[in-house]
Amino acid sequence: MIETQYQQRITELESLLAEKDAKIAFLEEQFRLAQQKQFGASSEGHPGQGELFNEVEAEVEQLDVEPVQETIGYTRNKPKRKPLPKDLPREVVVIDIADEDKVCACCNGELHQIGEDKSEKLEFIPAKVKVIETVRPKYACRACEKDGTQNQIKQAPVPASIIPKGYATPSLLSQIITSKYQYGLPLYRQESLFKQYGIELSRKTMADWMIKSQLALQILYERLREILLQQSVIQADETTLKVIGEAKTTSYMWLYCSGTDSPNDSSTPNIVLYDYQNSRRGQCAVDFLAGYSGYLQVDGYQGYAQTQATLVACMAHARRKFVEAETAQPKGKTGKANWALNQIQKLYRIETKIKGKTAQEKYRIRQADALPLLMQFKGWLDKSATEVPPKTALGKALAYSLNQWSKLIRYIEDGNLTIDNNRAERAIKPFVIGRKNWLFSNTANGANASATLYSIIETAKSNGLVPFDYLNHLLNEIPSLKPDDTIDHLLPWNCAKR
Repeated sequence: MIETQYQQRITELESLLAEKDAKIAFLEEQFRLAQQKQFGASSEGHPGQGELFNEVEAEVEQLDVEPVQETIGYTRNKPKRKPLPKDLPREVVVIDIADEDKVCACCNGELHQIGEDKSEKLEFIPAKVKVIETVRPKYACRACEKDGTQNQIKQAPVPASIIPKGYATPSLLSQIITSKYQYGLPLYRQESLFKQYGIELSRKTMADWMIKSQLALQILYERLREILLQQSVIQADETTLKVIGEAKTTSYMWLYCSGTDSPNDSSTPNIVLYDYQNSRRGQCAVDFLAGYSGYLQVDGYQGYAQTQATLVACMAHARRKFVEAETAQPKGKTGKANWALNQIQKLYRIETKIKGKTAQEKYRIRQADALPLLMQFKGWLDKSATEVPPKTALGKALAYSLNQWSKLIRYIEDGNLTIDNNRAERAIKPFVIGRKNWLFSNTANGANASATLYSIIETAKSNGLVPFDYLNHLLNEIPSLKPDDTIDHLLPWNCAKR
């Protein structure tokens, strides 16, 4: 009897000890994750996969320590600098010796030129501003004036303009728009820049110009949306936005895109559209997509499930969970997270191999090479899920992949799909970076203007256009359009690259 009680007590203590050990392990894991978040590098790179963004210091350090390749004869391959564009204006400066030095020191014979050395340096000319004074002469009939007949005055019409009574030209508007939305320069900083030229241009005036420019460009935005919804694959993402006028709710900037990161890939239109909404409800995606039933590649957010699209998950998001699990491991140890990351890396190697191939070729190679790896991965996930506590970082990574599995492997069904929605994440990055500079929008009108202007700029960039040139072209052409005119000639892929 006593032995039985002792045995029960030992069992209870062992169970309690195991529970405490699990709790300690969980807390240590959370501590390591917190340390990584606070002090560690933000990159989630894995050996063999490049990083998307690096700081300048990292780039310089890489240049300093990069090993120099050697060839036979101990000659070194020196890094080659890309030549400056041939179409840039050039000013030739000849540095010659004096005429009296063009004689031979030995025989006093005249020296002749045997060659020359050339080098190029890039000169920067600061921006210049000028006033365009438009004069419209008026004409009248002298004979009618003498006879007392009602005189008809003739005058050329006022040129169409985005801001008819303002002094902003398309080039000025394009400069302000790209400065803010492409380079993240807030209007109050631009205000101080214009003061350097003696121009009093208030941020309130510029903000009003941005909204009027957005209203003019909205017709192009809507046409791009029509074309986007005709594509077989769309990627989407969303991020928060602070709007002062709607402080009681968390606002969001939604992102929808199609095409590829390569401006030279014309297989599908490269379109990037932002959509401001004052919530993250799935209805926002439902309203924008308006019954779209193609493939929609997104992260695991459940709001997208309300749409009529066929959802495709993102392998990069699944991988991110395992990166967190790897970080949570004790330093110097490897485990299940490492196996998962290596398996995912094999899948990405296949994507690297098929880059540039047709959709049919991608489908065939994925079925032959990626499908067996995915089935192996699924078996490992099922087995590991029974061995790992669900509240740990690894347990959460396993649960995420299993919950998303049917969507994660859907990319092998169609060669037009990609393994992840990183294109959407990269497309929304400029907005996130800009948000750090200007912090918030004052009103919903301002947020809507930002959505349209960001859309035009990022779509121009994805099609290999210079955003300033493209905006300048649009703001010159759109005011002259008639109600029945089409705007397809203004679509970015129909405009010549400059």
